[in-house]
Amino acid sequence: MKFAVVGAGGTGGVLGAYLAKAGNAVTFIARGRHLEAIQKKGLTLESRHNGRFTVHPAGACTMEEYHDIPDVMLVCVKYYNIDEAVELARRTAGPDTIILPILNVYGTGGVMQAALPEQLTVLDGCIYVFGMIAEPGVISQPQSILRVFYGFRQGQNRRLAEKARALEEVFRQAGVDARFTDNIAADHLQKFSFVSPMGAAGLYFGAKSEDFQRPGEVRDTFVGLIEEVQAIGEAMGLAFKSDLVKSGLKLIDSFEPGGLTSMQRDVAAGRQSEFAGLVDSIVELGRKWGVPTPYYQKISAWGKANHIK
Repeated sequence: MKFAVVGAGGTGGVLGAYLAKAGNAVTFIARGRHLEAIQKKGLTLESRHNGRFTVHPAGACTMEEYHDIPDVMLVCVKYYNIDEAVELARRTAGPDTIILPILNVYGTGGVMQAALPEQLTVLDGCIYVFGMIAEPGVISQPQSILRVFYGFRQGQNRRLAEKARALEEVFRQAGVDARFTDNIAADHLQKFSFVSPMGAAGLYFGAKSEDFQRPGEVRDTFVGLIEEVQAIGEAMGLAFKSDLVKSGLKLIDSFEPGGLTSMQRDVAAGRQSEFAGLVDSIVELGRKWGVPTPYYQKISAWGKANHIK
C-alpha cells in the first residue's frame, strides 16, 4: 500500500518507519529541521527493544508540496492542527483512500468526516505507543508497546471494509500489533481512558511513569480520572472488554522509569498542548451525559488558572 504519514513525530514517525522498513511506499509529511533531516539522511528509529535502523522513504515533503493520492492517509498530527490535515485530505484523498486519524483525542474521526465530502472515508483509530523526536530526523521509542486499533463508526458506510481489513495484515507484517475492530468507539475510549488520565495527572503533579507505580496521590488521582472516563462510557452505552482501571494500572506498571507524556513535554517547552482535547473535553462530556467529573474539573480549573494552552 502507498501511505501518506501526516506528522512524523512520536506516532507517525514510529508507524511510518516500521511500514517503510517492511517495504511499503511511505511519504512523510513534516516540516522544519525534522523534514530537512529526513530528506537528507532518511528517518532513523531508535528502539530500546528493536534496535536502531534508518529508512529512506518514498518521499518527504510539506503538506503544501504533497500532491499524490495515497491508499492510506495516516493522520498523526496534534489535535490543534487537525484543520490543516482536513484541508490536505480534501485536496489529495481519493474515493478509495482510507483516512485514518491516530490521535490522542477521542472522536477525531467523526470530526474530520463531518468536515469532508461524504465520498471520502474517515475511520476512527487510536494507538498505544511511546515515541518522541530525539533530534531532527531521529525518533526515539523507549517503550516496547506498539498497538493500533481502528475501525468504522456505527452506521458509517463500509464501502472500503475489505481494504481496511487488508490494512491490518500490512501493519502486522511491519511489526505493528494492529486490530481492525467493530467496536472502535469503546476501544478508542478505553485507550483514551489511559492516555488522558496519565497526561492530566502527569502534568498536574509533574509526575513521571514511576510516580504512577507507587501508592500515593498520583496513583489515586490516575485511578479517579479513569473511573470518570469509564462512567461516561457506560452512560454512552459502550461495552468495554475489560475493567478500565485494572487495564490502566497493568499498563502503567509495565512502563520503565522516566516516562513523560507528550503533553508534559509540550507544556514544558512552551508549545501549544492537547490540554483542551485531553482534559476539558471530558468535563464537557460529563456535563452532556450527566456524569460527575470532579477530578477532571479540578485539573481543568488548574489548567485555566495556569494558562495552559
